[in-house]
Amino acid sequence: MHDLAWDDLRFVLAAGRRQTLAGAAATLRVNESTVARRLARAEARLQAQLFDRQDGGLVPTDAGRRLIGHAERVELEVEAAEQAIGGADRQAAGTVRVTSVPLIVNHVLVPALPALLSGHPDLQIELIAQSSDLRLMHRQVDIALRLARPREEPQVLTRHIGNVDYGIFDAGTSAEDAAGWIAYADEMDFLPQNQWLAEYAGGDDTRQARFRANDAETLLAAVKAGMGRAFLPLFLASREPALRRLDDGTRRWARELWLMLHPDLRDVARIRLTADWLTAETHTRLALGER
Repeated sequence: MHDLAWDDLRFVLAAGRRQTLAGAAATLRVNESTVARRLARAEARLQAQLFDRQDGGLVPTDAGRRLIGHAERVELEVEAAEQAIGGADRQAAGTVRVTSVPLIVNHVLVPALPALLSGHPDLQIELIAQSSDLRLMHRQVDIALRLARPREEPQVLTRHIGNVDYGIFDAGTSAEDAAGWIAYADEMDFLPQNQWLAEYAGGDDTRQARFRANDAETLLAAVKAGMGRAFLPLFLASREPALRRLDDGTRRWARELWLMLHPDLRDVARIRLTADWLTAETHTRLALGER
């Protein structure tokens, strides 16, 4: 370890988090050959294989996982030193990786992002829009917004920051009882939206849905195209003038929105700023759909 500097560890850490040469190269703003060369140098210095190369990916070995753990602690120490000496505790700077489902990223975070970045020129935000969970404790991301109370990573810090309310909508082009249902795919029956539909319409009706998809954006597009009715988030559907709300609003359907972050990052200026921004913006923008 005495021959390894922080600059070497940065490459190991990026490879461990992104698990591809391309991903690590994008994080570090270098080319893939540089990442491959620096990983090979680290392995030669340690006389240990740090990654298995599998189908174009980088899978950490046992030795690699141990070194990544050390590198994460070094990273936090370097950040703490920068804050103490460089004043980073007073001015947010650096990159923050945020993940959430595409619906939240595209319709809540992206519209609000220009104001944040214009006010903090040294801050960079990387948004990862995907439904699958990225691991916070492995530092694949810094902050996650999830539509359910987190249970799989009990060590992370969590905050309930709001609710996503839903209603039943169609395109308003036919009688309500003539519009078939649009639902999530069968393998997604664990989602509350499919469970609400089964309860509201009856189990037999849900099996006969006219159209199924695995993404909220696709469901919205199908409803706008007049293919049927579906449970849609109020903050999104209520802004669509062509859509008609079919339920009377007396019953509430909602999913909780939770913010999660690594406990060691709570006092890092850029993380604290971004978490507060996420809390404020989601509260404001989700409230736009309340009726």
